[in-house]
Amino acid sequence: MQREEFVQQLWLDYVHQHPDIGGLRLWPVSIPPEYLTLLTLNHGPWSMEALLPSLMRFGYRPAYRYAMPDRGLLATLLAAPDDGAWLVLAELQLGTLSREPRSALQRLVERAPPGERHGQALLCHGRPWPMPDRASYLALAAAHPLAGWLAIMGPRLHHPGFDCTRLGRDIADLDGALEQAGLPGRADRHHGLLPISPLLEYRFHPAPARRLCFADGDEYRVGGGGLALVQKQVAANQERAAALLLPHHTRCELD
Repeated sequence: MQREEFVQQLWLDYVHQHPDIGGLRLWPVSIPPEYLTLLTLNHGPWSMEALLPSLMRFGYRPAYRYAMPDRGLLATLLAAPDDGAWLVLAELQLGTLSREPRSALQRLVERAPPGERHGQALLCHGRPWPMPDRASYLALAAAHPLAGWLAIMGPRLHHPGFDCTRLGRDIADLDGALEQAGLPGRADRHHGLLPISPLLEYRFHPAPARRLCFADGDEYRVGGGGLALVQKQVAANQERAAALLLPHHTRCELD
């Protein structure tokens, strides 16, 4: 698999999960996202340590690593080798969960068939383990929202982020356009999975809830994921917006 195919499969999986966002035509589809936020967990082949070599073979270069203990997350920002989307690989630390939900999530993850535990497409093909029943999902979501999300979605693209400057429109303009399209935004800098640097204007637009069938056979509407807009506050800064995405105080040394 080449990098272009990898990104295309990420995007196809994402729009399959979020057709409302996939159908948007508010900017040229030829303009790529500024970054793609991928959510995984530190367990087996889905850990950051296991995934990074494959991503580096695609040409991505680890730029910065971040620690967010209040969210139970580690993240690596990977620069693209060209003008394409950077990657934010965010990893939920199972050790931050209390014993019962941690064991429940581990048991679920370990039910993934052996054939789903290797290959370069671990982030492209959806949830590799069986769907949990709703009670288990609710217990995991109560313990940590991202544990619940991973249980029902698996490691995959959580949301893309678009740089309004590259789109040629102001963030307030696009924020209003998305709201008119049925995707109202939130200015909360912690809502879209990661804390966001004050160097960027930011809006997160949650995807509409959709029906999912749980293991007990019942269907319920569940939200998760979405779309982010960013815009640099310091116009003179020549760095990519993705390089400024996460707060500097969360940065730690790369190994």
